[in-house]
Amino acid sequence: MISRTEGLNIVNQYLKNKNLKKHSLAVEAILKAMAVKLEKDTELWALTGLLHDIDYEFTKENPENHGTMSSEILEDMLPEEAINAIKAHNYQHTMYIPQTRLDKALIAADAVSGLIIAAALIMPSKKLEDVTLKTLQKKYKDKSFASGCNRKRIDLCIDNGFELDEFLNLSLNALKTISNELEL
Repeated sequence: MISRTEGLNIVNQYLKNKNLKKHSLAVEAILKAMAVKLEKDTELWALTGLLHDIDYEFTKENPENHGTMSSEILEDMLPEEAINAIKAHNYQHTMYIPQTRLDKALIAADAVSGLIIAAALIMPSKKLEDVTLKTLQKKYKDKSFASGCNRKRIDLCIDNGFELDEFLNLSLNALKTISNELEL
């Protein structure tokens, strides 16, 4: 398995959009926090989050290839569990049905990162430090807020034993730890 440094190099090689890079860091942080809580391989889970969207800029016009291209690029660099999770995070197009805890964790982390970042951006300060669990609970229920954020994908946190509020709080705190990198 590659190192985080190698993973960051791959992100920088394949992703040019600054916000996509930040999204990758956000999903990495959430998956790492989930792995710690679930006593899973933190390095594996974090790398899966970091690398899950490396093909996005190449596949945005052909979403059926998203995840599949990444898995081909990363085939000899990550264990099969991570490769499968990357394919599963776009299951509606790859037809790779999420089965494992990592598959479902990646889907939930991917979605919740968008909700949290959107919540930070509406704060007067535009800072994660001003986002609270109560804010997230309210925004989660408001389907018009961050309408592209699929709440059913966030709900997959339940398949990993998290209550929704616990998952929102864990994810928020994970992003707060990298707020400088996210510039939030």
